[in-house]
Amino acid sequence: MHNIYDAIPEDLKSEVFDLLLDSESVKVERIVSKGYKSPASGWYDQDSNEWVILLKGAAMLSFADKSSITLKQGDFFNIPAHKKHKVAWTDPDIETIWLAIHY
Repeated sequence: MHNIYDAIPEDLKSEVFDLLLDSESVKVERIVSKGYKSPASGWYDQDSNEWVILLKGAAMLSFADKSSITLKQGDFFNIPAHKKHKVAWTDPDIETIWLAIHY
C-alpha cells in the first residue's frame, strides 16, 4: 500500500513527476511543485487528454489562447489533447500536489 502524501521530495526547484500507473490507455501521475512556473517559452502540447485535481496547495494554469484558471485544493479540471498550456504559478509557501490522469 502507498500514500499519495508520502515521500514528498525536499528539493522542489523543478516539478517532480511520479508515475503511479501506466497502461496502453491511461497514465496516472503525482506531480509535486513549490513556487514553480513553466519556462516563459514553450507550451505543454500533449497527444492525450489530461484530467488534473489539486490535492494540496494552489496553482494557476495559463493557456495559449490567453485564458487562465486558478486552482485551489480540491479543484479539478480537464485539459483536452493539444490544448497548449503551462503552469503560471504554484504556491511558494507549501507543496502543491497534483494528481494527473492522462487518457
